[in-house]
Amino acid sequence: MMKNFILSFGKQTTESVEVQGSPFGVMVRKEIAGHIRSWRFIVLLIVIAFTFWGSLYVSLTNIKDAVNNAKDPDHLFVYLKLLTTTEGNLPPFHVLLSFLGPLLGIGLGFDAVNSEKQNGTLIRIMAQPVYRDNLLLSKFIGSFILVSVLFLVLTLLMIGGGMLLTGVPIEPEEVLRIFSFTMICILYVGFWLGLSILLSIAFTQAATSALTAIGIWLFLTVFYQIVISMVVKASAPRAELLSATGILHYNELLFHLLRLTPSQLYTDATTTLLMPYVRSLGPITMEQMAGAIPSPLSYKESLMIVWPQVSGLVATTVVCFAASYYLFMRREIRS
Repeated sequence: MMKNFILSFGKQTTESVEVQGSPFGVMVRKEIAGHIRSWRFIVLLIVIAFTFWGSLYVSLTNIKDAVNNAKDPDHLFVYLKLLTTTEGNLPPFHVLLSFLGPLLGIGLGFDAVNSEKQNGTLIRIMAQPVYRDNLLLSKFIGSFILVSVLFLVLTLLMIGGGMLLTGVPIEPEEVLRIFSFTMICILYVGFWLGLSILLSIAFTQAATSALTAIGIWLFLTVFYQIVISMVVKASAPRAELLSATGILHYNELLFHLLRLTPSQLYTDATTTLLMPYVRSLGPITMEQMAGAIPSPLSYKESLMIVWPQVSGLVATTVVCFAASYYLFMRREIRS
């Protein structure tokens, strides 16, 4: 009887250890620990932290003038001003993040798979009793958790620092807007993370995938807007030959083409959430403005405006990860 008890107890203990130490959980923890200990992540963390504190210092220095500016329709939202106020020399934090966020995602994922293959560890991992898709999923989930924790910590530091230095209580709507802004930032970095992991599967060399990801980022962020503006202007007739409806049509076409890039989706979403008086993300006619009450939109109304942008960021991230999954599952792994 005692022997049966010991055997059953040992079996239950072994099963609990196997559940707690599941292969997927172990791989996720390994990815997080590897990123935290790497100099690459430490450098990116220092850059983002200095950018955050610099933007917060500029905002706190100019917060009094921003709040007392009656001409600014958003002057009553003190904590939103901490993210949007600037003196001209340093852009606001959400603008700087549109440039630093892609670098963070690329830095965490450009060598996710090809480095394992070059080091000879990929074949050893696949020789273990683990599913192949768990390896790829752990690469993405581990980095995504790290990015989420980083931005949530920065958000809490911003709110706490604002409370200590200003003494102004934060409104519930500001909390919702700030945390929604944080989630959009995480999704934006998640897209570049998924893209960089896709390139790490497509290319054998880590340097090639890194340069390709940086080239795509530069094109979509800087050159795409220039190219689209030139094409639309070249295809449109002269301004004096266009009616008001024609001008509105070409402006809408330009906005729709620009929103094909994740950076424009991120900019539209963050601007609307952090500035409650933004009522539209496109051109508005005088007929549409007639009868409009000059008051800030509620959180729900702002969220309805940016919902297509949020859906676009989620969709592009899913597409990148699905393409990574397809390529990785069909690729033959050799020693």
